Amino acid sequence: MKAAVGDRIVTASGVVGGATRDGVVVECPHGDGSPPYRVRWSDDGEETLVFPGTDTVVDHAEPVFVADDAANATDAAAGETAGPRTLTWQVEITLNESSGSTTAEATVRGLPEVRAVGHARKAPEDPEVPEIGDEIAAARALRRLADRLLSVAENDVSAAVGHKAHVHA
Repeated sequence: MKAAVGDRIVTASGVVGGATRDGVVVECPHGDGSPPYRVRWSDDGEETLVFPGTDTVVDHAEPVFVADDAANATDAAAGETAGPRTLTWQVEITLNESSGSTTAEATVRGLPEVRAVGHARKAPEDPEVPEIGDEIAAARALRRLADRLLSVAENDVSAAVGHKAHVHA
């Protein structure tokens, strides 16, 4: 495995159900691009020394601009963008089933945190197949979540430009 400063690195969790982490290579001590690498993780901004295993992928396709946080803050305050950025938002879906009815709550955790709910009910004559109710309720919650995120973005654009704005879906 070879990497360069600015490459994106993605590591799968070693635990079932654990989170996948991604970050940016900020330092390659070896000139030939061999490990280890110093990586700044997108979820918490922490930098760690990484000795990648088989659960790690290096993405060379879109290098990410790497700068110190002070320079990024200065550029942002001046209204300039320092380059591409990578964020990870987690979407959590909680499902509750009872008597042929399923409710799904979808929550996006990031900036901002937004929630939406979807429901599904089976017809009395239909067989009990909980997975179908899960899929329908989750899909409805995600569709409403997308609408809410667009609404938040529309409000943010309106505040930024100083008049009512509309974001097309």
